Amino acid sequence: MIAKSKEGEDHLVNLKRLFDRLKEYKLRLNPAKCTFGARSGKLLGFVVSERGIEVDPNKIKAIKELPPPSSVREVRGFLGRLNYIARFIADLTDKCQALFRLLRKNATIEWDKECQKAFDTIKAYLVQPSVLVPPTLGRPLVLYLTVRRQSVGCMLGQEEESTHTERAIYYLSKKFTDGESNYPEIEKMCCALVWVMQRLRQYTLYHTVRLLSKADPL
Repeated sequence: MIAKSKEGEDHLVNLKRLFDRLKEYKLRLNPAKCTFGARSGKLLGFVVSERGIEVDPNKIKAIKELPPPSSVREVRGFLGRLNYIARFIADLTDKCQALFRLLRKNATIEWDKECQKAFDTIKAYLVQPSVLVPPTLGRPLVLYLTVRRQSVGCMLGQEEESTHTERAIYYLSKKFTDGESNYPEIEKMCCALVWVMQRLRQYTLYHTVRLLSKADPL
C-alpha cells in the first residue's frame, strides 16, 4: 500500500485520507513494517523515485549473470525475463530476432555468432537501462515509430519544460506475423500505428501526440 505526493505539504493530507479510509473499513497496519517520508521504494518489481521508474538492479544482475542458453526452455526463460522489463528496452524485438529463430517449430538449438551477438547486445544495453518518467498532463507527447521488415519498435516520450530534453515514457516493440511482414510498406506502417495506439491508449487519450516516422505519407 503506497501513498505518494509531489509536494511535502500535500503528503500529510494524503496520508490522513488514507488513514481515514483504513479506519472506515476497520483495517490495521503494522507500524514496524511502515515507512514514512521515503524518497524512493520498490513497487511491483520496479524502483520508483524522484528520477522516475527504474528496473530493480537485482533483476538486471540476474539477467547479466545468465550463461548462454543451451535449450529451448532456457531461451524461453531468458526472453521471459526480458519481457518483464520490455518497456525499458528500445527495439527489444529487433535485438532478439536471432533468439526468436531458435523457437521455431522443430528448430534445433544452434547457438551461433548471431545468437551470441544478440545475447551480448542485450546485456550491454542493461549496463545503463533507461529511466522512464510519467507524462505531464497538458503537454504533448512525441511518438517515434520505426518499422522494419519483421518488427516494429517505438518510443513514447515528452520534452521536459525546464531542460528542453526529451525523456522516455515507454518503449514498445513486437514481431510482425508472417502475413504482416508481407504488407506493402505504407500498410505495414498503418498496421504498426494502430497496434501502438491500442497498446498506449492510456497515454494517447489524454495528450496530443506528435508522430515522427520515416514514412513520408504519414
